[in-house]
Amino acid sequence: MAFDKNSNSFTFIFATVLVVVVGTLLAVTFLALKPAYDENVRREKMQNILASMKVVVERDAAPEKYQELVKETVLVDAQGNPAEGDAFSLDVLKQYKDWKAGVVKAEQMKYPVYKAKVEGKDLYVLPVVGTGLWGPIWGYLSVESDGRTFYGSVFDHKGETPGLGAEIATPYFTDQFPGKTFTEQDGSYTGIHVYKGGSQTTDPHGVDGISGGTITSQGVDEMLMRSLAIYDQYLKSVSAKPEPPVVEAPPADSLAADTTNAITVNP
Repeated sequence: MAFDKNSNSFTFIFATVLVVVVGTLLAVTFLALKPAYDENVRREKMQNILASMKVVVERDAAPEKYQELVKETVLVDAQGNPAEGDAFSLDVLKQYKDWKAGVVKAEQMKYPVYKAKVEGKDLYVLPVVGTGLWGPIWGYLSVESDGRTFYGSVFDHKGETPGLGAEIATPYFTDQFPGKTFTEQDGSYTGIHVYKGGSQTTDPHGVDGISGGTITSQGVDEMLMRSLAIYDQYLKSVSAKPEPPVVEAPPADSLAADTTNAITVNP
C-alpha cells in the first residue's frame, strides 16, 4: 500500500515512528551507560570527601584512598542523634529538594557524617547542600576532633555564573575555612557567616563572600548556618573534650608530719 508523502497522515505517522525509535534508542543507551555513570558519581563523591580533608587524588584512585582514610560513616537525625540508614547512599541533594518542595519535613531529614583519620588527625566530614542564584550548591567540610574547628572544605554548584558565584568552588573561597570555628569556646553555637564580598573579615566565625556573587554568597551562608546547627548537636556528644586537670594529693606522711595547727586534747 502506497502512502502519499505529502499528506498530513504520512507526516504524523512518520513523526510518531521517529519519536518512538529515537526514544527507544535513548532509553537503551541510558540503561547501558547507567552502571558506569553511577560508578563515576560514587567515585566523584569519594573524591570530594577526600578533597575536604586536603587529600587530592584522581577520581579513579578515590575508592582506594577513601577506604584507607574513612573509618566509619553514620547518619544523624534532625536533633543530632544517631539514626538508621546508610550514610554514603543517602542522596542529600534529593532530600534537600524534597524538603524545599514540602515532600519531606525538616524533622524527617537525615545528615551523613564521615569519620576519618588523616596524618594522625581525627576528622569529621560533613556534607551540606543549599541553593545559589541559578540552582543547587553543595559542599563538604572537615572538622577537627574538637568538634568546632574547620580543617578543610570543598564546594561545588550546578550553574552559578563563571567569575562570580562559581568562585565558591575555587581556593579563593575554600582556603578561608581552615582554622575558622562555628562555636564559641564555651560551646555556644555561632555558625559560620559569609560576609559581603570584599569585606576581608577577621571574624573567627566568618569568611569573606564572593564579590559580585551576593546571592550565591547568601545561599552559602544559609546552607552553612542551617546544616551546621544540626551537626553541632551531634559533634558536641562525640567530639574530644579536654581532660580535667589532675590534682595530686599530698603524700600521707606529709599530713602526719604537719603538726603546726594540731590541737591537743587532754585525756
